[in-house]
Amino acid sequence: MPNELEKYLNEFGKSVVKQSRTRLSKSKKNDSKKLYNSLSYDLNVSKNSFSLSFNMEDYGTFIDKGVKGVSSSAKAPKSPYKFGTGTGKKGGLTNGIDKWVTRKRIQFKDRKSGRFMSYKSTAFLIRNSIWNKGLETTNFFSKPFENAFKKLPDIIIEKFALDLDDFLDFTK
Repeated sequence: MPNELEKYLNEFGKSVVKQSRTRLSKSKKNDSKKLYNSLSYDLNVSKNSFSLSFNMEDYGTFIDKGVKGVSSSAKAPKSPYKFGTGTGKKGGLTNGIDKWVTRKRIQFKDRKSGRFMSYKSTAFLIRNSIWNKGLETTNFFSKPFENAFKKLPDIIIEKFALDLDDFLDFTK
C-alpha cells in the first residue's frame, strides 16, 4: 500500500498546487509571482505513517480566506482575520501596498487640481480603503484542496480509517 498511497498523495499534492496557481492567476492576485512560486507540497511516506504538508508565503492565508475590514466585513464575512486587532505584523499592509503602487506605477489624480498624486498619497488612499473595507475572500487554495480531497480514492480513506482504528485499539 505505501507505493499506491504515495502515488495517490503525490497526485493529490500536484493537483492542489496546480489548481491553486491557476485560481490565483485568474483572480488577478498574482502580481509579483512571489505567492505563486511559493506554492508547493512536501510528502513523506514510510512503512507506518505519512505526512503531507502544503507550503506558501505567510500572507497567502489572508489572500485565501480574506480579511474583515475595521468598519465592514462584507468582503470576507466568514474570515477568521480582521484588520485592527493588533495581532498582525506591524507595517505589513503599509509596506506591501507602497511597493505594489510603485511597481504598478499607479497614481490617482487630485480632483481639484487635476494633477497626479504622489505614489505615497495614492498608496495611503488604497491602504485606508483596504483597512476599512477589508480584503475579499478568494479561496484560491481552499477550493482546490476540497475538490482534490473529494476525488481521493475511497480506498485510501477506508484504509486510513482502518489503520487509525487499529492504532486506537492498540493504544487502549
